[in-house]
Amino acid sequence: MKRGWTGRTRALFAAFLIGWALAATVRVQAAEAVWLTGRVVAVVDGDTVQVYDGTQRHTVRLAAIDAPERRQAHSQRARQQLAAWVAQREVLVTHRRTDRYRRLVGQVWLDGEDVGLRLVRAGLAWHATPYQREQDPADRQAYAAAQAQARAERLGLWSDEAPQPPWLFRRQPRMAPP
Repeated sequence: MKRGWTGRTRALFAAFLIGWALAATVRVQAAEAVWLTGRVVAVVDGDTVQVYDGTQRHTVRLAAIDAPERRQAHSQRARQQLAAWVAQREVLVTHRRTDRYRRLVGQVWLDGEDVGLRLVRAGLAWHATPYQREQDPADRQAYAAAQAQARAERLGLWSDEAPQPPWLFRRQPRMAPP
């Protein structure tokens, strides 16, 4: 009888190692999340708030979503709805990184509910697929399902025939004011 690793054994062992490495990576990423609590003192736009934690003001960009830009349809409505939900309220922010503008990028939680997911569910923001790789699989699935439901029900920005995602809108050349 021949001893050693067969092709199937090698494949199973490689799959095990890959699975183990991925699980370890998810645990490390979860451990790296930083949180802070504070009061929302300003709503900058439909996906950015300022949170005061008692010592410092933090600008927080809601992770994995993109609300309409100021010159896009539904922008004002997204900002107003976000303000109605969180302005002057105590929130929990979980974040893993800062962006190039030095904003914290994370989830904002109000009474145990993810505010970004709530905006997507209301049809006031897109699930920003360019950033979905930063989400854990459960969040990615929840955001995608919320967007599909809002789109099917033609809520918010989905009431337009062909809403343009903000990441495409930002690439367009800007017209000079008259």
